[in-house]
Amino acid sequence: MAGNRTFTMVKPDAMEAGNAGAIIKMIQEAGFKIVAMKMTKLSEERAGQFYAVHKERPFYKDLTAYMSSGPIIAMILEKNNAVEDFRKLIGATNPAEAEEGTIRKLFAKSIEANAIHGSDADETAAQEGNFFFAETERF
Repeated sequence: MAGNRTFTMVKPDAMEAGNAGAIIKMIQEAGFKIVAMKMTKLSEERAGQFYAVHKERPFYKDLTAYMSSGPIIAMILEKNNAVEDFRKLIGATNPAEAEEGTIRKLFAKSIEANAIHGSDADETAAQEGNFFFAETERF
């Protein structure tokens, strides 16, 4: 299955704006199969664990506060070439630089409130999926 799964989260800004359904529809229409999905709310501590790789970065505290500010929808997605194809679908981190028709171009408010997370590598996707989902929660 290597290379065929990725992880994503619909972030608090997109949830608050009511865009989760439209985003999930775009994901499915792009050929991704949702193999695991749940709505949850991260505590600041849990958000800190998820983003531990950024702990020394100046934006870490703001990131964990933002990601714990409201509910998220976590998903594991399946498709050939999943990570690369999903990164194309979501667009650049900065919505001003994102290509037309991408999720971030359509729904992101800013670099910080950019609507959706997408894993950047196969290994990261596996780690991030394992952070949220047990094997019994994947279908």
